[in-house]
Amino acid sequence: MKTFRNVLVFIVLLLTLSFSCLPAFAAGQVNLNTATLEQLVELKGIGEKTALKIIEYRNEHAFASVDELVNIKGIGTKTLESLRDQLTVEDPQKKS
Repeated sequence: MKTFRNVLVFIVLLLTLSFSCLPAFAAGQVNLNTATLEQLVELKGIGEKTALKIIEYRNEHAFASVDELVNIKGIGTKTLESLRDQLTVEDPQKKS
């Protein structure tokens, strides 16, 4: 019985650690107004150059909508639609 309990505790611990190691974006959506270069590059279809363009765009004016992503050279409606579920736009000044 003690061995069974030890195995059960080990499995629960292993599962807990596995879930805590998931990438940040897996738990939710990437906020275009606060995402790091690394977070943007993790998105399928977004390379480093495009990620830098996204950051440059938002430095000029914050994203009001995910739809504004098509204003970035290299991102068309097809790419936008493939990314839409992974993205969100929240006000970077908003206090939680």
